[in-house]
Amino acid sequence: MKNKLIISTLCLSSLWTTLAFSQTYTLRLAHFWPANSSVGNVIQDWADSIENDSDKQLKIEIYPSQTLAKAAQSYASTVNGIADITVTAQGYMAGRFPLTQVVELPGLITTAENSSCAIQKLYDNKLISSEYTDTHPLFLFVHGPGHLHTSEKQILEPSDLEGMRIRRATTVVADLLSSMNANPVGMPAPDTYQSAQRGVIQGVAFPWQAMKDFRLNELLTHHTEIGLYTLSFITTMNKRAYNNLPDNLKKIMDKHSGEHWSRVMGKALDNLDAAGRKEAIEAGHTIEIISNVNTNPVWGPITKKVIASYISDMKNQSKKAENIYQKALEYSAECSTNIES
Repeated sequence: MKNKLIISTLCLSSLWTTLAFSQTYTLRLAHFWPANSSVGNVIQDWADSIENDSDKQLKIEIYPSQTLAKAAQSYASTVNGIADITVTAQGYMAGRFPLTQVVELPGLITTAENSSCAIQKLYDNKLISSEYTDTHPLFLFVHGPGHLHTSEKQILEPSDLEGMRIRRATTVVADLLSSMNANPVGMPAPDTYQSAQRGVIQGVAFPWQAMKDFRLNELLTHHTEIGLYTLSFITTMNKRAYNNLPDNLKKIMDKHSGEHWSRVMGKALDNLDAAGRKEAIEAGHTIEIISNVNTNPVWGPITKKVIASYISDMKNQSKKAENIYQKALEYSAECSTNIES
């Protein structure tokens, strides 16, 4: 009788193990990019890789274009379980991720791959991880250098921006534009085409990739390539959704996390920047190049003032913010010597 009980227990255990390794888990992923956008396609590639590596045990249902959650609520929707995964910009939640947004300040962005590696190192080394305790982060990344794109005139120096309505992504970019006497306008990226078409805005602060994705090269023909800022993003997961996965599927998610995937996303965004720039050149647009913004005699005094103001405004966290800025520079240099093939 005892042997039969042992055999029955072993059979039941084997059955549960078999079920765990055969059950399909569907995860809902929310993001704000258009369905067929270049960034949307990169996110789809990441999801497909997860499905293939899990032998289809993990299925990622993607909800683009803010269809599951608005951009400003996307992180909260993942905390609350409305979405299982979100890919979003921290800057859409003003004041929620102040330490992370230090990387958006002028002088840090080189390439998207390099700076994505740097922001991931900031997280891995627990310099910004305290801002994400309510979700399970998979990887962080940034877009390429943010430039100025306008409809009416070329921007050559800060005074050219005076009075212009320029779409800004985050409070960091808003501070930069305000310091140049522009009028920063906040709105989700998908709304920029219609706003530019109607004259609600006269320009945008965007990387080249976004100019192509949101079709703004059709409307904005003057470009100032200045590398003024970058924008931070996170791919993160609901804690319960992650913890409810069996160990073999957790390993799949872990495999699709961390610095490697941060670099993959960054490198893809660099390639998309090149495509967006090429589109503008082929359309005969005007491109003005301004290098080394922080040391430029005209732009530098303004950008340095914004950096100092942002860090000092963090009050009891200002020393930590200053350390993060310096560490980001250090990690950026480290990442540039270890580019993945």
